[in-house]
Amino acid sequence: PHRNYHRCWVLNRLSPFLSRSCLFVVLHIALQAAVFGEYTWEVFVYCWELQFHLLLLLLPYLLLAGNMGCFLLCSRANPGVVTKSNAASLVQVYAYDGVLFQRGLVCPTCSVEKPARSKHCSVCRTCVHRFDHHCVWVNNCIGASNAGVFLLYLLSLTATAAAIAAVTAAFLIQVLLLSNIMHGTYLDAQGQEHAVEIPFLVQHLFLTFPRIVFMLGFVILLTLVLGGYCSFSLYLALTNQTTNEWCKSRRFGGSPHLPSQPHDRPLVYKNIYSKGIWRNLKEIFKPPTVLERKKKT
Repeated sequence: PHRNYHRCWVLNRLSPFLSRSCLFVVLHIALQAAVFGEYTWEVFVYCWELQFHLLLLLLPYLLLAGNMGCFLLCSRANPGVVTKSNAASLVQVYAYDGVLFQRGLVCPTCSVEKPARSKHCSVCRTCVHRFDHHCVWVNNCIGASNAGVFLLYLLSLTATAAAIAAVTAAFLIQVLLLSNIMHGTYLDAQGQEHAVEIPFLVQHLFLTFPRIVFMLGFVILLTLVLGGYCSFSLYLALTNQTTNEWCKSRRFGGSPHLPSQPHDRPLVYKNIYSKGIWRNLKEIFKPPTVLERKKKT
């Protein structure tokens, strides 16, 4: 009976996570499989024949292994679910800033007092401590307990895409150098002779290696998008902000909020959680606890 009770309790706790749609996770895995399938089937083989260094060719696979490890940890981790049993202790971890987070508010869905920096996720149907956002690609919320792993996941995914783009671009450049086509000429539709330019080279490569060129364009675009998102995520980590807080703070000004100011004046947001770059970054990977905060105070 005790074992059955424990099993039911675990399933009840995990039911919000198990009931979410896995569509984007499947799409995520399918895109990675398609890119690495093309990389393995053509780029790796051609580069091996051209005597590229083996470590360079294996780098994308090594980065993929690290990325998949971070993905599994991030998607399966408890992001920091606020429950009736831990709400009282989590309330003491972060101070309420009086602007974005007010003391004494109760989540109408979970029926628990909302700790500062927490938010109810409508997808997971739970309140999450230090809520950042709900990520459909890992099918989980990003909160206090998995924010560090999520940052590593982003960095490794960006590095993986960049590595594939670099190896593929190096292969195509090597093909052009060996063919000596860059020093040639071509005739246009009117029969006039022109020196080979970049558009002609791209067209030539696309006609010769269509799948490889298409994949290269995709991973370059992916690297740029992920690089921008990584930069934003690093900025949030170094300033000890969450995506949720950054978005909400846009509604307020940037001057310090004075608790003693009259209530009829508009509230002004100030990030009270930043402790300096290195301590902020450390907090992402080692979230503070109630005991740590009591020692500091």
